[in-house]
Amino acid sequence: MIQITNDTIDYAALTERVRSEQAGAVVLFLGTVREMTDGRKTTALDYEAFPQMAEAKFKELLDEARGRWPIVNAAIVHRLGRLELGDVSVAVAVSTPHRQQAFEAGRHLIDRLKEVVPIWKKENWADGTTEWVHPGTANGSAECGIRNAE
Repeated sequence: MIQITNDTIDYAALTERVRSEQAGAVVLFLGTVREMTDGRKTTALDYEAFPQMAEAKFKELLDEARGRWPIVNAAIVHRLGRLELGDVSVAVAVSTPHRQQAFEAGRHLIDRLKEVVPIWKKENWADGTTEWVHPGTANGSAECGIRNAE
C-alpha cells in the first residue's frame, strides 16, 4: 500500500493491514512533528509534494526493499498539508518472517524515503520565520539554506 494523503494517518489500521500469518514480525515507524529541532522551537510543519511523483518513488523503494528482504506486506503513507505538534507525518509498516528483517527493511524504507522522495517540508518556527527543508538533507535538518520571514 502506498498513499499520499491530506488526512490523519490511521497507523493502527495500517499495522493491521500489513499483519499476516506468514509474518512473525511487524515493524511500524511513525514520523511525528516534534517541538524542538536543532535548538529551535517548531510551531507547525507544512508538507508539499507532487503526489504522482512521490507515489512512484514509494513504489520504487518498496520494489527495492522486496528485492533485499523477504517482505510479506508493506505500506508507506505520507501526509501533506499543515501538521501541528505531535501529528503523524509519515508511517512505514513492514511485515517479514523474522524481526531483524522487519527492522532492517523498515529502517531502509524510511531512510531512503527521506533521501529521494520529492516531498518538501516547511518548518514554521516560534520566532515567526519559516524554512523549507529539501529532501535528502542530513538528519532531516533544515540545511537547504532557504529561509523566509513571514
